[in-house]
Amino acid sequence: MNKRNLEILVGLFVLLGAAALLFLALKAANLTSFASGGDTYTVQARFDNIGGLKTRAPVRSAGVYVGRVTSVTLDAETYQGLVTMEINRGVQFPRDSTAKILTAGLLGDQYIGIEPGGDEQELKAGDTLSRTQSAVVLENLIGQFLFNRAADGPGE
Repeated sequence: MNKRNLEILVGLFVLLGAAALLFLALKAANLTSFASGGDTYTVQARFDNIGGLKTRAPVRSAGVYVGRVTSVTLDAETYQGLVTMEINRGVQFPRDSTAKILTAGLLGDQYIGIEPGGDEQELKAGDTLSRTQSAVVLENLIGQFLFNRAADGPGE
């Protein structure tokens, strides 16, 4: 193998490595889905506590990706977290569906989980999910556990 061929192979290997690093960076930043501008409809949900939910977090139903969070803001009137989501148009949920903020694993990223209801009418663009469950904050659970243990007193 001559020197020129070896240099071409090394160059291709370096390009392949750079492409792999780019893919890994996009995957870690949750940007691998470039088709988010596709056929979607927008719904909103209000939560008392959104925890660490971020923009571009996935929306899942039964563990299957069905959409993405597009914005997380504070509602100035109710002082609740207002989450706007884009749902794939091919997936229709009943109007009485429930939105929950869930965590992937023990300390993983948070996402929205939608549990379908039983209503015959479907969500439309611009609707707001009225049944929500806020994020479980680990620090609050630990504090509540410690408070309850202290209230029980020693020796109980």
